[in-house]
Amino acid sequence: MVYFIPTPIGNLDDISQRSLKLLCEVNTLFCEDTRVTKKLLSLLSEKHNLTFNIENFISLHSHNERYVLDNIDISIFDENVAYLSDAGMPCVSDPGSYFVQFCQSKNISYEVLPGANAALLAYASSGFENPKFTFYGFLPHKGKERDTGLEFIKNSSIPTILYESPHRIEKLAQELATLLPERKAIFIKEATKKFERKFFSNCADINQQLKDANLKGEWVIVIDSAVICKGDAITKKDILELQLPPKQKAKLLAKITGESVKQWYSKLNS
Repeated sequence: MVYFIPTPIGNLDDISQRSLKLLCEVNTLFCEDTRVTKKLLSLLSEKHNLTFNIENFISLHSHNERYVLDNIDISIFDENVAYLSDAGMPCVSDPGSYFVQFCQSKNISYEVLPGANAALLAYASSGFENPKFTFYGFLPHKGKERDTGLEFIKNSSIPTILYESPHRIEKLAQELATLLPERKAIFIKEATKKFERKFFSNCADINQQLKDANLKGEWVIVIDSAVICKGDAITKKDILELQLPPKQKAKLLAKITGESVKQWYSKLNS
């Protein structure tokens, strides 16, 4: 049996009792980074007064996952083994998906344990009521692919969840402020950790707040959905055809598109 065990994303108390029990029982541990995992186990051992008897640590990350598994002695799975990513749920913007496929193809029993996940934590923290959402993970860093991702977020009829690094959060905030200034969003830094911070407002306001904030740490962002008109509801084309002053048109267009009144007023007068 292979156990995929989620690890805390910040607060050590978020590890489950079942996860700790299994970690005490396995001798072989696959992990994203052996150094990170050994440090985590040391902290958990000290905190919970536990002894881990893991003799075999096998590095399994996004760059070597296929090679390691395709060349492994299958008999290693005759005993229970576990897999840990560095933080959070394996296979969710973390390695592990190919390991699951490997288990399926080789008829190896496996189980994924429930546990900490930044995407779900952020969505619950947003207060958005839509029962559906898109988990986008990390946007492409640049180019046409990034533009496509941002356009997807702009037009999505359901909220979108993103992950972002501290090195690129400022760029993302600026892009969203330009593209969707009035759209509601929540930015969470260092979720579950000592210095967790939440920024909830529209994208333009959050961009301003971040200019004076410490940006160090991992980020998770939830962006509310666009207002999608259906059926007989008024459309952007309908508004553009109305005989109204540009300022009134701009206000109506801003409401159904998520763009700012100022942006629409400028377009209408160009």
